[in-house]
Amino acid sequence: MAVILGIDPGSRFTGYGVIDHQGSKFTYLGSGCIKVGEHDFPTRLKMIFQGVTQLVEQFNPQSFGIEQVFMAHNPDSALKLGQARGAAIVAATMQDVPVYEYSARQVKQAVVGTGGAKKEQVQEMVKRILKLPGTPQADAADALAIAICHAHSEQNLIRLAGNASKTVRRRLR
Repeated sequence: MAVILGIDPGSRFTGYGVIDHQGSKFTYLGSGCIKVGEHDFPTRLKMIFQGVTQLVEQFNPQSFGIEQVFMAHNPDSALKLGQARGAAIVAATMQDVPVYEYSARQVKQAVVGTGGAKKEQVQEMVKRILKLPGTPQADAADALAIAICHAHSEQNLIRLAGNASKTVRRRLR
């Protein structure tokens, strides 16, 4: 069993998604949003940290995927997003969960097949991949997509490592 916690960080809503991944099989374990409301910014960061800590304690993930900060038009928004990411990352690392970062483009490529996919396409593919009865809320769908992206990345690394060892064995003969 490989439980993966995906986080789509935000300074008002931080999406989370938890999946179990074995081979090519995905199992949905949970998703939602950590809603921090209109509190002052330090309190919101504390709430993100506490929310992610609770998720790690509840689901005991083997790995943690999070979206990288992208530079938007508003530098202040990018800074706040970076701080929200930091709160989530520290919560995971405090419990010794390895953290992996993915760009939005990588996540869309892994889930939809194109790095320029729209949010609705990501939501639809997450619904199909995880065989969900309904379309997940956007922030939760993005977090689930990050977890799926990480699962695909791990699979590819395992596959590459297997091929590399076969090549080494062939050379040794």
